[in-house]
Amino acid sequence: MRERDPDGRLVISYLSLRTAVGLIGIALPFVLALGGLVIEGAGIRGSVSAYYHSTMGDVFVGSLCAIGVFFYCYRIDNVTGNLAGVFAIGTALFPVAAEAGEPRGVSFPALHVVFAGLFFLTLAYFCLDLFRRTDERSVLFRRVDETPMTPQKVRRNRVYTACGVTILTCLVLIAAVSWLADDSGAIQRLDPVFWLEATAIVAFGLSWCTKGQAILGDEGPADERAGPLAAEARPGRAR
Repeated sequence: MRERDPDGRLVISYLSLRTAVGLIGIALPFVLALGGLVIEGAGIRGSVSAYYHSTMGDVFVGSLCAIGVFFYCYRIDNVTGNLAGVFAIGTALFPVAAEAGEPRGVSFPALHVVFAGLFFLTLAYFCLDLFRRTDERSVLFRRVDETPMTPQKVRRNRVYTACGVTILTCLVLIAAVSWLADDSGAIQRLDPVFWLEATAIVAFGLSWCTKGQAILGDEGPADERAGPLAAEARPGRAR
């Protein structure tokens, strides 16, 4: 029999960590934009990643690295979590090129696009498969989930689905906007890439706040509320 934590403190900490990661995601685009506006007096940059070259660069890199370390250490799914961690840190450490008129620092735009794209795809996978599970079986490759769900779990799954679809839609639109960019810069003046990236990041944050049950949480013991995957890290159970 698995050793239980009588007061559920370990599992509550898991729920809190999930929520904290979600809050970082929700806050990041707004903190970067407002910080750039207040400190530099500048408008919205062309993308969230462009803030690497601003006075908010440390916030951008630090936030992504914190998220990456969490994913790498957090055992929601060893392979997917490790990959998400690597992709997040790669996105932070291999920056896009500086915008026009800024000093040209070291940049790796091709690597950045690869890491960022894979990171967003991994986040969508979390939402559309891992988070929607009621046990350890994938929901993407079976017709019926036979495990009973609480009413709140049903609602949370709707949030996960909406967040996953939002992330994928934003990725498609970012690619379309980049392809349709013209020499006049009419599209770029609206900063569509920034807003689409910000929307995808907020969707990621919302999904993790929901996973931490800060939103639509179940009532009951903490270990039951955290779900089966969190039990993998409890004492007496190694994965």
